[in-house]
Amino acid sequence: MPDRPRLKLGTRRSPLAMAQAEEARDRLLAAHPGIAVEIVPVTASGDKVKGSLADAGGKALWTKELDAWLLAGEIDLAVHSLKDVETIRPDEITIAAVLPREDVRDCLLLRQAQDERKIYSLADLPPGARIGTSAPRRAALALRARPDCSVVGIRGNVATRLAKLEAGEADATLLAMAGLNRLGMGGTGTPLDPREWLPAPGQGAIAIECRTQDSATRALLRAIDHAPSHHAVLAERALLAALGGNCHSPIAVLTEADGPMLAMTAALLSPDGAEEVRGQASFAPGDIAAPAALAADLLGRAGPAIRAHFDPPGGH
Repeated sequence: MPDRPRLKLGTRRSPLAMAQAEEARDRLLAAHPGIAVEIVPVTASGDKVKGSLADAGGKALWTKELDAWLLAGEIDLAVHSLKDVETIRPDEITIAAVLPREDVRDCLLLRQAQDERKIYSLADLPPGARIGTSAPRRAALALRARPDCSVVGIRGNVATRLAKLEAGEADATLLAMAGLNRLGMGGTGTPLDPREWLPAPGQGAIAIECRTQDSATRALLRAIDHAPSHHAVLAERALLAALGGNCHSPIAVLTEADGPMLAMTAALLSPDGAEEVRGQASFAPGDIAAPAALAADLLGRAGPAIRAHFDPPGGH
């Protein structure tokens, strides 16, 4: 009897990354009972950086170790939070599957001392509150909603950020509902309306990458690819590519099903939240020209304080 196919599934070591890898493994095993999947964890460069990720190398800090292992054949698959994957990827690596997208919303979390003040939104925070985040999008949205507040840099995994919050480094922070749900903490904090507080591109989506030429693994992954989620995030990545944004660029986008079509709302902000430009587009799944056209429209209406943070292909 031949040996069962054995896949090595690479992932970061953080608790959330491991939870995502376990979900990917379980879905693969359910779809293909005859295979075996071994989870292979790595400590990513992004997990070692203490300061700003954008200054230290950006999203590549989350992917470069797994990319190297994948290209060297040490692993067969790599699991990522899609919002942490660079927009431009090596030709040798492909996103072969996207799992069903989780809750795309951000969640407002408070220090326990703040809970007694009946705070349910950013509007309820006391004057001058300190909002802890290192994400340019969250910082810009927070300052736009509450210009009297200040943003303090807080980063790390979920447990680290919550510990910093309780230690008094900030009065409130913002985390992805998807991560909280996957860690069994879905009842924590207050979810924010995604139509007002637009999510990050790719938020809530788990991507599984493999070598582009590995047709056998791509075929296995096809069985767990969730087409509606895949179409939505590919549209968001097409928007990102056309914008030419980077880790310093405040970009927010919500993509929803609208019958057979996709409805996208996107916003660009200045880092201080003082300026914002929004736009909408409706298009068929698989259409990447429409998100690119929306990107051009947004940049065309944006002021210098926003455009300074974008470098679209071919210039503004």
